[in-house]
Amino acid sequence: MLNPIGVWLTFVLIVSSTPLHTEQDPKILVMAHRGGLGLWPENTIYGYREALRAGVDVLEIDVWRTSDDVIVVNHDRTVDRTTDGSGPVRAATLSELKALDAGYRWSVEGSFPYRGQGHVIPTLAEVLTEFPEARFNIDLKENSDTLINGVCDLITKHGAQNRVMIASFHQSALVQFRDHCPGVATSAGRSEIIRFLFLSKLGLGRIYQPNFQAFQVPVRVSFLTVVSPSFVRAAHDAGLEVHPWTVNDPEEMKRLINMRVDGIITDYPDRLSEILGH
Repeated sequence: MLNPIGVWLTFVLIVSSTPLHTEQDPKILVMAHRGGLGLWPENTIYGYREALRAGVDVLEIDVWRTSDDVIVVNHDRTVDRTTDGSGPVRAATLSELKALDAGYRWSVEGSFPYRGQGHVIPTLAEVLTEFPEARFNIDLKENSDTLINGVCDLITKHGAQNRVMIASFHQSALVQFRDHCPGVATSAGRSEIIRFLFLSKLGLGRIYQPNFQAFQVPVRVSFLTVVSPSFVRAAHDAGLEVHPWTVNDPEEMKRLINMRVDGIITDYPDRLSEILGH
């Protein structure tokens, strides 16, 4: 989810989440960033399982294609930061990625408790099969027909249309996904964010006709505050949700809860759950 500051200074504000809550279910969603990377190895079946056991509402995940066009779950362009391997995801076959230790570099207090425990990079199909009732934010990390159409096809195959939201920092990927998979929710793209902000400043936010369901945005960018009470009100007036990211400080969580945001994306879902009394 991290992008260059220059991008954020132009309000490129996209990440995923699910058609997430209703007037009958007004709770604030606990949204585990990469499954909760502060607590266990990110983007692994093990991490997702632990997050759901802990009561997480939504799993935020990231997808790429392998060189043999299998859709796998990994955040970075390369496998260097999280595994015992190196090189781009796109340059490796699925079998080559499956040979890597996805828990190799996760560390706490200088120890590496997940090394050699059998954690591997999962495919999107494996994740959807393993967790048939879980809700997901799926971030498209590349802008390609194969990835976009493949993700849509997998969501449809697993009957997950109503429990997934798609996001991408590639505006054209969002547009194409909406055309190919109109029954699946998406978050806002850059131009949509800018248009909404302009209209809301003029007091015209309610006339906006969005084709997305949520704003998923950083709380602030450098000196600029993005998530404010007025932003949240304007979004709600337009029927849209607000999911700030990536929020790990408990005091910041409390402040956002008081603003009535709809969900919070965090590396430490246990902290948010404790504050919410889950």
